[in-house]
Amino acid sequence: MPATTDRPAGAPLPSRLQRAVLVVNAASRRGAAAATEAATLLRRAGYADLLVRPVRSGSELARTIDRAVASGPDLLVVGGGDGSLSCAADRVAGTDVVLGVLPLGTANDFARTLEVPADLPGAVEALSSGRVVDVDLGRVDGRAFLNVASLGLSVAVTERLTPGLKRRLGPLAYPAATAAAYRSLTSFDARLEFPGSDHPDLELTDLLQVAVGNGRHYGGGNAVAPNASIDDHLLDVYAIERGTWRDHVSIARFLKDGTFVEHERVHHLTTRAVRVSTDPGLPVNLDGEVVARTPADFTLERNAVRVVVPHDSRAADLDEPTDQTPDDTDDTPETDSTRSTP
Repeated sequence: MPATTDRPAGAPLPSRLQRAVLVVNAASRRGAAAATEAATLLRRAGYADLLVRPVRSGSELARTIDRAVASGPDLLVVGGGDGSLSCAADRVAGTDVVLGVLPLGTANDFARTLEVPADLPGAVEALSSGRVVDVDLGRVDGRAFLNVASLGLSVAVTERLTPGLKRRLGPLAYPAATAAAYRSLTSFDARLEFPGSDHPDLELTDLLQVAVGNGRHYGGGNAVAPNASIDDHLLDVYAIERGTWRDHVSIARFLKDGTFVEHERVHHLTTRAVRVSTDPGLPVNLDGEVVARTPADFTLERNAVRVVVPHDSRAADLDEPTDQTPDDTDDTPETDSTRSTP
């Protein structure tokens, strides 16, 4: 059983050293070169009781993280991309194990949401001087995601984001893959149902994409919505209609700050749960991994994961005390009209 820290959410790390396990996905873009450096930096930062568990292929990742969590660490440090971190978050959700983030992937959107430095020394410094907060975890039919789960264009982009393209272009691989995917994409219809009855059901036609966001960033730095947050206990749902080429250009201009959701071709709302159906069924992309299919239920686990953020990070401004549970709060659906568009 992982050690209990009894540390309130948002509090500084304890001065006494923690037992830590480092799992580095050597299959991620920078993982192979960074594993040794990460271990050295962590030990220099004071994590003397450090167990290192390298991962040499994606197929080993889940088993390795399971073994790492079973060893009962206080801190699980994961070096890799968003898919690796989602896998780790799934394993530590609801436990006392704290997740530490070393952004070694291509997009590193979870690290960007947490405001963890992109460079390895800076990320390790955040682990030694930061604070612990609680963040929400999204799920699609039980499978975890931290950033965004989506269908349509994003799946076509993921299928074109080959390891070779990522190595050659780095973050620029995303716009290159998006341009290629857009040219061959077929539009689709979708039905959105809300089990919490906070919105009427929606029948949407001629769509390019439906996305359900838990965090703030996705796709190499795009924002889900202007006020999207990983600890607001809400999912941001948006659907983009096909429209004209001019529509798509105007939408693309505002992807970085999330204000594209205000475009007339975009439907946006917030909810705690949504069921998405399409005919025929379509694959669903979870943080870069295509592992689900519609019809699918998108749900939210509040305050599910304890994670280290830099001391001055704004990522968890809405963070609640660790001992507060959903049963302690008002169960009225949280729908902020200022964050929703028709």
